[in-house]
Amino acid sequence: MTKSEGKLRRLIRKRVPMLSWLPSYNADTAVADLIAGVTVGLTVMPQALAYAALAGLQPQYGLYSSFVGCFVYTIFGSCKDITIGPTALMSLMTNQQVLGRNPDYAILLCFLTGIVLIIMALMRLGVLVEFISQPVTVGFTTATSVIIIASQLKGLLGLSYGSGNFLSTLRAFFDNVHDTQWPDTVLGFSCIAVLLFLRKVKDLHVVDPLKSTKNERIVAKSLWLLSTSRNALVVILCSCLALVLENNYGYAPFKITGTVRSGIPPVQMPPFSTVLQNRTVHFGEMVSDLGSSIILVPVIAVLGNVAIAKAFAGGEPVDATQELLTLAGCNLFGAFVSSMPVTGSFSRSAVNHASGVKTTMGGVFTGILLLLALGVLTPYFYYIPKAALAAVIICAVIFMIEYEVIKPMWRASKRDILPMLVTFVVCLISGVEIGILVGVGVNIALLLIYSARPKIVTTHFQCEGGVDYIVIKPNSSIYFPGVEYLRSIVITAGKSKLPVVLDCTLFENTDFTTAKGISSLINDFKKKHQPLFFYNVQSSLASVLEPICSKNFMYYSDVEDLKQALNGKSDQFITGFWKNQEMPGSNPAGK
Repeated sequence: MTKSEGKLRRLIRKRVPMLSWLPSYNADTAVADLIAGVTVGLTVMPQALAYAALAGLQPQYGLYSSFVGCFVYTIFGSCKDITIGPTALMSLMTNQQVLGRNPDYAILLCFLTGIVLIIMALMRLGVLVEFISQPVTVGFTTATSVIIIASQLKGLLGLSYGSGNFLSTLRAFFDNVHDTQWPDTVLGFSCIAVLLFLRKVKDLHVVDPLKSTKNERIVAKSLWLLSTSRNALVVILCSCLALVLENNYGYAPFKITGTVRSGIPPVQMPPFSTVLQNRTVHFGEMVSDLGSSIILVPVIAVLGNVAIAKAFAGGEPVDATQELLTLAGCNLFGAFVSSMPVTGSFSRSAVNHASGVKTTMGGVFTGILLLLALGVLTPYFYYIPKAALAAVIICAVIFMIEYEVIKPMWRASKRDILPMLVTFVVCLISGVEIGILVGVGVNIALLLIYSARPKIVTTHFQCEGGVDYIVIKPNSSIYFPGVEYLRSIVITAGKSKLPVVLDCTLFENTDFTTAKGISSLINDFKKKHQPLFFYNVQSSLASVLEPICSKNFMYYSDVEDLKQALNGKSDQFITGFWKNQEMPGSNPAGK
């Protein structure tokens, strides 16, 4: 194999993650993925219908948007837990473009979203998502969990009302809570209790793994299977209960999913023109009508998707470029089957994770179930109680509320609390898309602030010859936002009329603006006939400072040379790479 062939093979394996885990795929993993895939499929169907209505589209468009992403993400996805499909956020953003128009605008927006995501991937703009720090991710996941739980209260209590953002949903809930349907409430909370109990069953140590018999191992495996399949089990049992009650009493006392139009969508080109109000609207005009959403929708989609990937990655790095490419494929191919824009779903990803999914193959089972539902199984989903689905979603996301990280975060770095709280609050008030953007903005602002105020330690030393001097040591490299702060520190130290030594041990690099500021400092000290020396300058820093500071830049690689300079016995200019050595005078003056 040639070097280029090896490089191509590594690239293919990197961009098609399925090739890494498929050779070791086995029956146990397949069973876990099947259970998770079916559970997610049972969850996504009523959600898809609701999201289609939220987007201002007919119910079938929600299902059309749900299955393509499952297959695409199985092949190219990098996070086993993520499920791609319609979400509340994408539905709300789509609604703004469909309002007063027709579904063709939603489908074209889906296609253009895929195009923009591909461009972002080719330009390697995935690095932008690295600004989503852990505090922002915690704020996002916690706020999204709270929003999802609030949105599921309607189904849990059997209520009927429209909902929007978090605050309007809460307002609508309290306005309608007096209409609570007790059969739905009892069923919903019973499901929550059963789900929480079954979640713990797999953790029961009923046998000793070193001394267990075959029958005991079968029991342990059965308990694990019962716990892992709890979501699917609860949904199926509740559906059977609703069916039995309707057959015996003529009606089901619970709110159920109801009739869904069947039929697999035809594969066809996305609409590059449409008929609106008895006139033909061409591609250019449709793009003009969609406006900034062509950029905003894909950016928000990838920000949300990568935030979800980070939340489920368990501390492992997330390949943002891979997520960009995968999400692009989901939207591009989805547009050929009349899909609206899609991205990762936090609630369904949580259900997938809680159901014990092992690989992205779970998406294939979800996709197959959705195709079966569209083709032949639609009548069998008629009896799924909404309260049971609400319970599944609540039990999945309630453990994503990361309140436990606040205490260690406060102890480790109090400044990280701010972006977390800002993200959390803004997500609740203005929506998760705005919350992420604001959280990232706060992070960038904090980085600039701390870059403008780097930590600099000033210490008064005394040389062995009895000469007092001041050592200024930055604890990191300094760039243009912090040069004025460094100048002020050095100028303040210079007021003592003592020699000043800038210890550059940790000051490894800089930029032109900072170099000009340091040159100005050197000239100021020269005019005052006050020594300003540089110690332990590394070659990377010297290469920037020397051309700007010229011959006035005096730095020393040897501690003895610096001692002589401080005692006025040497003014030699020594270049080269400096070794780490102790500063002359091992103790601060007076100690």
